[in-house]
Amino acid sequence: MKRFLLVIVGLLGSCFIFLFVLVLMGSRLGDQAPLSDKSQTPLDVSAQIARGEYLVKAANCVGCHTAQGGLPFAGGRILQSEFGEFVTPNITPDKQTGIGNWSAADFWQALHNGRGLNGKLLYPAFPFTNYSLISRADSDAMFAFFSKLQPISKENQDHKLSFPANQRWLIGAWRALFFRPQTFAVDQQKSKEWNRGVYLVEGLGHCSACHSKRNFLGANKGNRDFSGGEMPKIFWYAPALANSLETNLASTSLDEVQTLLSAGRSSTNVVNGPMAEVVKNSLQYLSFEDSRAMAVYLKELPQEASAQPDALDRALEKQGVSESEMNSLIASGAKLYEKHCVECHGVDGEGVPLIYPKLKGNAAVLMSHQGNALRIVLAGGFAPSTMANPRPYGMPPFAPLLSDAEIALVSTYIRNAWGNRALPVLSSDVNPYRTAPQD
Repeated sequence: MKRFLLVIVGLLGSCFIFLFVLVLMGSRLGDQAPLSDKSQTPLDVSAQIARGEYLVKAANCVGCHTAQGGLPFAGGRILQSEFGEFVTPNITPDKQTGIGNWSAADFWQALHNGRGLNGKLLYPAFPFTNYSLISRADSDAMFAFFSKLQPISKENQDHKLSFPANQRWLIGAWRALFFRPQTFAVDQQKSKEWNRGVYLVEGLGHCSACHSKRNFLGANKGNRDFSGGEMPKIFWYAPALANSLETNLASTSLDEVQTLLSAGRSSTNVVNGPMAEVVKNSLQYLSFEDSRAMAVYLKELPQEASAQPDALDRALEKQGVSESEMNSLIASGAKLYEKHCVECHGVDGEGVPLIYPKLKGNAAVLMSHQGNALRIVLAGGFAPSTMANPRPYGMPPFAPLLSDAEIALVSTYIRNAWGNRALPVLSSDVNPYRTAPQD
């Protein structure tokens, strides 16, 4: 018994030492980063501020650091997560509640090393793992823009996190496991346009912050992990960017991808949900060259292999749905489609270019994760209002008109008409999205 207790104590001691080393290592990551502000001030300050404004839009800072109905960059927006609620801080140049006492070096430390004022470790809900790629010159330009904003006095709120996530000191262990400060490295084997796309997608745009799967500690596989991810607590799914069954970017024309990014709609597709907010706040303001570069990089992402042709048949067998039952579901859904959907989306699911998206072959309605499409059917939705699409057409909500069973039927029809082929939607699939939060 005594030997057993000694073993237990030894194991606990080893775990404690290991955790202590991780915390120590993680807390020191980035300590070697230069802090000097010398030679960072350009001759043309006004040009630097204008450049900073552009970069801040590219990074979509306003999207997180603005509460609903609140003043831009004054913070207070609640970001839902599996660990609790993160509340974004005030980043206006107010000296008491914002970043008015920060220097350009402090700001760069936050972006590059995930450290706040006086070295405070920041939670990775702030995407410093992506922003670490931002150059010092671009960071300085962004800070110059923030420094010229009107200061707004708004006290920051504490995060509301569950244990052990509320123990900030554990961020050191997280950093040791999952974070290393980075610098952007040009791939000499690729074009200048492609490299610019990498910088925008992986760094400023921080696309992997949403479009990736995360482990139980909230870490993904890196800035190039675009495997698709559930957005906890808000019931939206960010589709995999490298999977032809979810986004189909590789077979979409370069013009279509670029237009979707900058306008929020193309001749065949429309963005909705959180992505609509990204386009509205950020992507529509990018130059033609930059949105083109993003499209070039995204189209060249290595694609995952498509499912085998008989995957649906095997899945149907597993669900216990016979071919005759499937045909009955499709027939019932066809009647609902004719009554409620055909006027906009067409007899053959062809849609109306630049107005209503096509449903035939649309990856958004065919992917295995059905949540986004069900949310739009239930609650309706609009493409973002952008300079290229100032008066977008919208989708009316059908939650007041159709039951869960009816929405399941019409969705099953859409997923299996006109050559589409996907699993049926069940009533139980629909119900969780009927009362899903809108933010």
